[in-house]
Amino acid sequence: MPQPLSSKDASLFRQVVRHYENKQYKKGLKAADQILKKNPNHGDTQAMKALIMSNQGQLEEAFALAKEALKNDMKSHVCWHVFGLLHRAEKNYEEAIKAYKFALKLEPDSQPIQRDLALLQMQMRDYQGYIQSRSAMLQARPAFRQNWTALAIAHHLAGNLAEAENVLTTYEETLKSPPPRSDMEHSEAILYKNSIIAESGNIEKALEHLEAVGKRSTDLLAVMEMRADYLLRLDRKAEAEAAYAALLDRNPENSNYYEGLIKAKGIPETDHKALKAVYDQWAAKNPKGDAARRIPLEFLEGDDFREAADVYLQRMLRKGVPSLFANIKTLYSNPTKRDIVQELVEGYASGKLESQANGSAEKQLNGDGTDFQSSVYYFLAQHYNYHLSRDLAKAMEYVDKAIELAPKSVDYHMTKARIWKHYGNLPKAAEVMEQARALDVKDRHINSKAAKYQLRNNENEKALDNMSKFTRNETVGGALGDLHEMQCVWYLTEDGEAYLRQRKLGLALKRFHAVYNIFDTWHEDQFDFHSFSLRKGMIRAYVDMVRWEDHLRDHPFFTRMALSAVKAYILLHDQPDLVHGPIPSGLTGAEGEADSAERKKALKKAKREQQRLEKAEAEKREARKASAATAKGADGETKKEDPDPLGTKLVQTQDPLKDAMKFLTPLLEYSPKNVEVQTIGFEVYLRRRKYLLALKCLLAAHAIDASNPTLHVQLLRFRKALDGLQEPLSPKVSEVVTSEFEPLLPKSQDLKEWNASFLEAHKTSTPHVHAALTARLLLDPESKSQCEKDLLSTLDLEDASINSAVAGLDLLNEWGSNQATKAAYIEKAHDKWKEASAFQPQSESN
Repeated sequence: MPQPLSSKDASLFRQVVRHYENKQYKKGLKAADQILKKNPNHGDTQAMKALIMSNQGQLEEAFALAKEALKNDMKSHVCWHVFGLLHRAEKNYEEAIKAYKFALKLEPDSQPIQRDLALLQMQMRDYQGYIQSRSAMLQARPAFRQNWTALAIAHHLAGNLAEAENVLTTYEETLKSPPPRSDMEHSEAILYKNSIIAESGNIEKALEHLEAVGKRSTDLLAVMEMRADYLLRLDRKAEAEAAYAALLDRNPENSNYYEGLIKAKGIPETDHKALKAVYDQWAAKNPKGDAARRIPLEFLEGDDFREAADVYLQRMLRKGVPSLFANIKTLYSNPTKRDIVQELVEGYASGKLESQANGSAEKQLNGDGTDFQSSVYYFLAQHYNYHLSRDLAKAMEYVDKAIELAPKSVDYHMTKARIWKHYGNLPKAAEVMEQARALDVKDRHINSKAAKYQLRNNENEKALDNMSKFTRNETVGGALGDLHEMQCVWYLTEDGEAYLRQRKLGLALKRFHAVYNIFDTWHEDQFDFHSFSLRKGMIRAYVDMVRWEDHLRDHPFFTRMALSAVKAYILLHDQPDLVHGPIPSGLTGAEGEADSAERKKALKKAKREQQRLEKAEAEKREARKASAATAKGADGETKKEDPDPLGTKLVQTQDPLKDAMKFLTPLLEYSPKNVEVQTIGFEVYLRRRKYLLALKCLLAAHAIDASNPTLHVQLLRFRKALDGLQEPLSPKVSEVVTSEFEPLLPKSQDLKEWNASFLEAHKTSTPHVHAALTARLLLDPESKSQCEKDLLSTLDLEDASINSAVAGLDLLNEWGSNQATKAAYIEKAHDKWKEASAFQPQSESN
């Protein structure tokens, strides 16, 4: 039962609440302790004290105290509300919602509880519950505009467009006079209502509404864009044409406006002459513009294309625009256009200028010959480095010529580094990119590029040193700590992948978990916007953000990081000795006692190195503790020291595959159409003996790409796993597995014939041949010698690339091939890709 407080203590309790709201936590605790001294079982005071403690980071003690408060006063809405807030802090949203609902039963009119419940329902995308909460809040405070807007958003996101529109209309009808144009919240609300009407499909009504209210909106550009779009969709072409012309007058570089104008004019895509006339008109209007000159290159053909491309290329090359090739390369999907561009620019390089559109050729060359020539060489270097027109020897020749003319150009050195990368020479690429960085040490972009290339070359310390030139290095954790603070996802991912290649799994997993936590933070960050956006009236941007957040974990960066993390855990499961540090992949003990001795030696060396790193890290930590300057971050808050900077605890997991599920589950949920996600899901589930889930991944991968080479090997492995079960599957599971797997690989199928037919069907594709040889070795271990010979011959295939050749070398390591076989493979690959660092003979690479 609740304990009544004296008037003095009741006043003191109100002070506790006020101190909490003002973030004066020490004063709040002092006041709470004063009350509890006289009333040790007062639940509300205990709950408020728990809430203050949780804000000071004492979450465990806060939970214990909150539970005690509930025992003392089960019918206190304050206790239940606080209990919900503590669960919310722990991100246990379902339990928090339960607590809020219980608190609401006890105090149905409490606005703070109702608000907190609504925000959590929005965070959890419980739209029906959100509608109920917002309806209750609206009934309690109908004069508050935010409550109307929030209810409209709730209906909109739940798919009830008519209801959402009706809510906004009802509010407008309650207004005695229209708000002034300067009212931003009203301006956003009317455009939001208009977008709902359009989303429902009633374009005629949306246009009428826009015409009626658009003049009162402060977002003039949005009104113009919406009006033009509606007119075009309603086939009112003359008006749409005028609308898009007005938009182009404002911004002649927006390609969408040109597309709308063309549709409004009714010009067919095949009428190139009429299309060109439109763009020429706008090019004449905007002498400095680019879009009206660039877009026609997409549809022009033959001599028309040659003439337009000649004028455009000369214009941009004379200006020395560095991004010219990036702007042009999309045309290369058409081989004819690619060849014309090559012919034209090669002509400029030799002194031939076909067009005199910008003045006489002679005058142009004399005026800016050196700059023009260096731009031409730079373009050709990029052209021959591009995968659709690749000739690395020519690319290197032209970039050297460009550098000779402009030795201080950062862009030219960057391109030279990219050429070395495509040669497969990562050390040289990193070296040249570092030279480019040294030319402009104040440029963050080239600094990041240099760090990225160093990471690709597994030079983690050098990369971090480069990144430290643009970070706050006085914070806890130094440069790396600041990169975590800045949520630098690309760096952490590249760093983790570099450590994974080096088999330093602790550090690799440390980086991958950091990126995972950053995505979690981004998901959590939306919580504050559920109330902030309503308060500021930014409704359309808010709805866009909510929809973007729904697809947060199918972002390419998340997929890439999670795939690498799962691979790390699989490697740790397959080779538990890697917990002690990197061990060469060839030392598996398969070659007998000699190899086993080498493996023990490598393991001992890895343990010593791990101990050295841990000792060095401990010394750094002690040094940081001694320095008061690093105790606080840039924001003045005390930063926690990372207790496991080397990822030792992560790598010492007892069940790597279970930990891998943290990354695999969102992958399968948000990127189910990615074949690599499904194949790696199979790897985890097969090792965990989850045969139904493994089959589910196989079926999904087969639906995406039935001829996928990885899938081919996995089908065979699944068949062999089923045939070699020590204990039979349960009847129900066996029935499902048989019925679903039989169509993919029937039990009656001769597996050697099946594999041979796959090889015959894909004999010109290196990855498929690799898969077929792997399958053959699984079926017949005695065929290892022949498989190695056939693998060597894949280097002669037309589609063989440096990446596929490296994959072949990895296969030899996987098969446990001897050093002589590997040396022969490396020698042959070196003859084909002489610059590639992966295939340098042992004497050269050491």
